[in-house]
Amino acid sequence: MNTINQKFTRDTLTRENHYFSGTGGLSQHNKSGGFIPAFLDSTNGRVYRSRFADGTPAPVHILDGLPDQVVIKRDKHRSVVAVSQNIISGFEKEGQFYTRKEAAMYISSH
Repeated sequence: MNTINQKFTRDTLTRENHYFSGTGGLSQHNKSGGFIPAFLDSTNGRVYRSRFADGTPAPVHILDGLPDQVVIKRDKHRSVVAVSQNIISGFEKEGQFYTRKEAAMYISSH
């Protein structure tokens, strides 16, 4: 969903949430399957669990807890507005990253 030369933004998350509405690609539909909201940095393979700005785990995808090295823009309140285009939202389960699509497929098959 994140096209080339575009930043990953809050709007990107909103569009993804709409696209995966009603499927295991959303936290509220896959939490019982052990999925934890996370982000993958496709340049280095690092997975970052979704966190609030203060570092506490977030129950949904939140950009504010991502590390500074992937943050491109913050607003006047220091909230993250955009991150690197190399960031992919998805989920972590048992140490493995799943894209939203993969999580949705997993949930629908179990």
